[in-house]
Amino acid sequence: MAIILFDGNAHQTLLPLTYTRPVADLRLGILTIAQKWAKYLKQGYSFHTRAYLSVKFPVKIKAENIFINGAVCPDELLLEAIYKLSIGEALKYNGELIAVKLSEADAKVFDSETQFDRSIDYTGTPVVIKCPENIFQNNDTELKKDFQLLTKGRNSAAISATNTIIGNDFFAEEGAVAECSSFNTTNGPIYLANTTEVWEGTHIRGSFALCNNSQVKMGAKIYGGTTVGPYCRVGGEINNSVIWGYSSKGHEGYLGNSVMGEWCNIGADSNNSNLKNNYADVKLWDYASQRFRDTGLQFCGLIMADHSKCAINTMFNTGTVVGVSANIFGAGFPRNFIPDFSWGGAQGYETYSLKKAFETMEKVFARRDHRKFDEVEQDILKTVFELTNEYRHIGL
Repeated sequence: MAIILFDGNAHQTLLPLTYTRPVADLRLGILTIAQKWAKYLKQGYSFHTRAYLSVKFPVKIKAENIFINGAVCPDELLLEAIYKLSIGEALKYNGELIAVKLSEADAKVFDSETQFDRSIDYTGTPVVIKCPENIFQNNDTELKKDFQLLTKGRNSAAISATNTIIGNDFFAEEGAVAECSSFNTTNGPIYLANTTEVWEGTHIRGSFALCNNSQVKMGAKIYGGTTVGPYCRVGGEINNSVIWGYSSKGHEGYLGNSVMGEWCNIGADSNNSNLKNNYADVKLWDYASQRFRDTGLQFCGLIMADHSKCAINTMFNTGTVVGVSANIFGAGFPRNFIPDFSWGGAQGYETYSLKKAFETMEKVFARRDHRKFDEVEQDILKTVFELTNEYRHIGL
């Protein structure tokens, strides 16, 4: 039976983070949503996503198929409800499609807006990711769930006696290295994946996950609800933030209540505000409505999509949204919506041409031998460039 993770409306409400990936490829906790489903269901998966993403993320249909909403995180109760579905039967939560089991013929014409004749209302309370801020809001919960999922029945590898570990929820994979650092698991678990390094003088409070081939630099201060994805390097001060992978925040500066995509870089001594001076609720730019949306949150920092970068000493206002492949530099506070493929800062922006952007991306990918900036990647970004043209001409 095929497991197919579909985008649904969340693909639009999660922009700009989902311009370059299906919804289920979002990382929160330790794993991506797709990886969570693979662990729970003990099998592979594919994606039902936008046409321009489907070359990189193709759908794989079989005789029997379960389509699962990619914005929904799994748990045991939800898993049980999905297993009970029969062919043609749908599972809904608050009127929204969560899962449906389909034959091969029906799977080939699947549409998440279809009204299925037979449906069951799910009575549980799943974690559903609808907006970018939901990622850091739910990261602590999902990190704790993933920690239990990944460590059940296993023993942590030993790490150096130069470290101080407080509490019992510490787990290191074989190949994880740490020296002269403190790990406090009183408020949440700490997970160090294989081939990770925590350099001297670092202080980490759980919940925290450091994914494979990533490093925490000397003297870093990291607070709970934080995930550093694979192939990252981080330093400075980080609080309740999710960095997906292949990105760097390698120097002093604060990142809080934030989400960073892949292939991003934060310049030295850059900071984001996560609380307004008047303590008012934070508003974020919303691509769907083309206006700022009230998040209802007092604490909300930076949302940065894939391939974006900022120069040293960049100052991000509370609730700043940075689109795909923006390059930010210069004195002063940039505005709190920086459109995709923008080049500039507080003094104004011009379009970051695809030619220049691709030249940089080729160099960045070349630093990772196992990743290639191929035609598939380029075609996705060409489409994103076209889709986002209107935002580069909005006067805000």
